[in-house]
Amino acid sequence: MATPPPSLQAPTPNPLKRPLIRLFLLTILCSVCYFLGSYTNTNSTPTSPSTPLFQDQLHWSKPNFTIHNTHYFSPPPPLDFEPHHTVTLTLPQDQGQNIKLLDFCSKNFTNYCPCHDPPREKQFITERRLHKQRHCPGNGEKPRCLVPRPAGYRRPFPWPKSGDYAWFRNVPFPRLTELKKSQNWVRLEGDRLVFPGGGTSFPKGVKGYIEEIKRVVPLKSGNIRTVLDVGCGVSSFGASRMDYNILTMSIAPRDIHEAQVHFALERGLPAMLGVLSTNRLPFPSRAFDMAHCFRCLVPWTSYDGLYLMEIDRILRPGGYWVLSGPPINWRVNFKGWERQTKDLENEQISLEDLARRLCWKKIAERGSIAVWRKPSNHMHCIQKLKAWKSTQFCTSPDADAGWYTKMDPCIFPLPQVKDVHDISGGALEKWPKRLNAAPPRITSKIINGITVRTLNEDVQLWRRRVSHSGIILKSLNICKFRNVMDMNAGFGGFAAALTKCPVWVMNVVPFDAKNNTLGIIYERGLIGTYLNWCEAFSTYPRTYDFIHANGVFSMYMDKCDILYILLEMYRILRPDGAIIIREHVDIIVKVNDITDRMRWNGKILHSENGPFHSEKILLVDNSL
Repeated sequence: MATPPPSLQAPTPNPLKRPLIRLFLLTILCSVCYFLGSYTNTNSTPTSPSTPLFQDQLHWSKPNFTIHNTHYFSPPPPLDFEPHHTVTLTLPQDQGQNIKLLDFCSKNFTNYCPCHDPPREKQFITERRLHKQRHCPGNGEKPRCLVPRPAGYRRPFPWPKSGDYAWFRNVPFPRLTELKKSQNWVRLEGDRLVFPGGGTSFPKGVKGYIEEIKRVVPLKSGNIRTVLDVGCGVSSFGASRMDYNILTMSIAPRDIHEAQVHFALERGLPAMLGVLSTNRLPFPSRAFDMAHCFRCLVPWTSYDGLYLMEIDRILRPGGYWVLSGPPINWRVNFKGWERQTKDLENEQISLEDLARRLCWKKIAERGSIAVWRKPSNHMHCIQKLKAWKSTQFCTSPDADAGWYTKMDPCIFPLPQVKDVHDISGGALEKWPKRLNAAPPRITSKIINGITVRTLNEDVQLWRRRVSHSGIILKSLNICKFRNVMDMNAGFGGFAAALTKCPVWVMNVVPFDAKNNTLGIIYERGLIGTYLNWCEAFSTYPRTYDFIHANGVFSMYMDKCDILYILLEMYRILRPDGAIIIREHVDIIVKVNDITDRMRWNGKILHSENGPFHSEKILLVDNSL
């Protein structure tokens, strides 16, 4: 049979028209795209969510803050939310292109502390130093301007050199150098302030003083991690503790010495404005392993022993109280103090009696110092107080309340124990194991809904976030910062992930946060404070190198004008500092509109969750 011409042959079937083949090819194409996307989106291998970091008595390995090689990556470009469409019609000029910049405050605002302002202090009585407490301006009184830097301001010395030197132009307060010249607090040499390590109780240097304390208190054991220093001077005491991995929170009021807290922060040491007056200190109960006072001028035995009872509230079970100065060793020092021997003797008798009524045990009095120790539980104390009938246990249910809460002349009962040798609230690990152990406040389940698993997930989250932050912020990557603030600290996960760098972090827990986690932060061996971010922080301007704000603006969007929160961040950030703000993209855009008016060059970037997640980052980087 003859073969038909090609034009008459049956057409060759197209395999792509078969539904099964098309479905098969489409499946292959989608799979390839998925694996390519997964590969490019993975910069590092994350910790497996199923791997437990915390167990009740099992410690996890140290959080890994990844230091990336800057030769092999560059920060991602900022996101642009501006329209880029072009039209031929003539439209009204975009008002956004003519941003109305915020003005700078006048020069007398250079060292402005809104809640510790001397003119405002004059409106309050001086009794019990009430005028030295926080007194913040109301909404109609807040300045709507940028706090200026002083003339001649220079980038502070890097740590650890900053511990010994500061530029005088940065903290131009000569009065302290004159008043305390004989006590070797601080000297002015040319354009530099020099901190030789002296103090009122140790004019020849703090090292000998620390050696004296070390004979009584186990500073090197790891059991002492968090210390409160009341009346800190220029924080020479706190600086000396860095050698022992001890984190000292120094507090002092703004007084005739002008700026002792400012000096401490300029040196790179933790400090904040604070005073023992009528309100509790802004810390939780059982926060500090040790409290210290050297000539801090606190009337410990006045007002029914109220101030020493406040120290008892914030001391951990088994914690130490170290006192130097009047009335200790009064037989030797009464002439130098210009005090009558009888008055000093009576003061010491009253102090010893007050400590006894707190159930404290005096363990030493040597030379210029005396040391008492708080009991590890209240089993014996309960019986003693019933017999004495002079001091009572508090009935207030919340010992952790520390935000505008009045002090009570009573002892807060420690958590109950089963045995006289048990530690109330649970024992803490030694530092550095303490950071990675499950805090007793979590294992005891006293905060509803917070478990060891919750903390484990939080640790993993912040390891990823800090690793990503190191990519977009070079100065964080190379450990350039010293004074760091976390405005919404949670469990302290951000601070814990930075432990490889020589930083200290002020962990702020908003007083109205869903959960009060500040006690957990202290049990991890970190420090922090309560705050309402509708008010100013208790610090001087230009005292922090890096500020981290996670969810702060979404928390306060409906509570106060967020402009004033950003103005406060501007006030406390050093001119060469940096900020990372994490929020939903809608809030980030609103915040960025304000930071543009503040002359900050902000960049909106993707978070570690990638481009399809609603959480974005606003980066302000002046550090380079």
